[in-house]
Amino acid sequence: MELNISQNNNSQVLIYGKNIQSNFYRVVLAQVLVCVFLYINLVMLFSFFKKEAFRQDTRYILFAHMLFVDTLMLIVTDLGMLLMYFCILVPGGYCILFCTFMETLTFYTPLTLTAMCLERYIAICIPLRHAEISTVHRTLFGVLLIWILGFILGSTSLFTVLATQPVSFYVESYICSYEIMLIYVWQSDLRSCICLVVFLAIFFFIALTYVKIMFAARAASVEKTSASKARHTVLLHAVQLVLSLIALVCPFIETPIMQISFNIFSDVRYFNFLSFTLFPRCLSPLIYGVRDEKFYSVFCYYIICGINKSVSPKLQM
Repeated sequence: MELNISQNNNSQVLIYGKNIQSNFYRVVLAQVLVCVFLYINLVMLFSFFKKEAFRQDTRYILFAHMLFVDTLMLIVTDLGMLLMYFCILVPGGYCILFCTFMETLTFYTPLTLTAMCLERYIAICIPLRHAEISTVHRTLFGVLLIWILGFILGSTSLFTVLATQPVSFYVESYICSYEIMLIYVWQSDLRSCICLVVFLAIFFFIALTYVKIMFAARAASVEKTSASKARHTVLLHAVQLVLSLIALVCPFIETPIMQISFNIFSDVRYFNFLSFTLFPRCLSPLIYGVRDEKFYSVFCYYIICGINKSVSPKLQM
């Protein structure tokens, strides 16, 4: 069964163009928040690359990778929102590549969170083998696997479009959103199954990691403060994971709403953008930029461009 989402998408351009003129403040607010989060993320990435000690620590390598992915995700999703806000039509060929890239980025964050929880589990529950297991080489290989798996999970609709659509599809212009790639009903069903399996698998793994660390915190052989901090970190990762994975479910809520009312659809998409794209990205600075003492001292130094010299002695690592 074939969907008519792309036709409905374009038929609503004029309606949406009139509606957004009364909602200009939404875009202004979103751009301010995006700029703030981008600045914080870029400063954190700069702090990571400035210190050799961070680049040799697998925990910070995974954190830097998540920051990099979050930064790309902010830029891409914000660009997508601006394209829709200004009703800019994009040729289908460019649009499907853009949407596929955005979809794969959505999977990278939960996969990276899983790797970070695994690293904390090894550090707390298998401390004697942590240096042996959690090496820089293995961490970089794990990052490569994350990118490969994320691409596989996020590109199923791309291959379907490439295999079924005529040349005219790629030259026709659309309001660029992922919905134009959902040509058949079974694509939505497949996407739902993939999201559900990914959510359950990762959430179960993080829950198991949390329980293991919690039991390790009670053991006499484990340093209590480190275990407690790791447990809280994993819990924050779980919250971040839930918010990130909800972003995978949002299109299934938005698509039927778009068929009913495009005005309501624009409101729902804006809410989802703020709640499940922007907000999860602000948890990364909270988890590492504030809670981690070593990283916090370096971050504070660079966030104000090195003006506060009182923190500079701590930079010698």
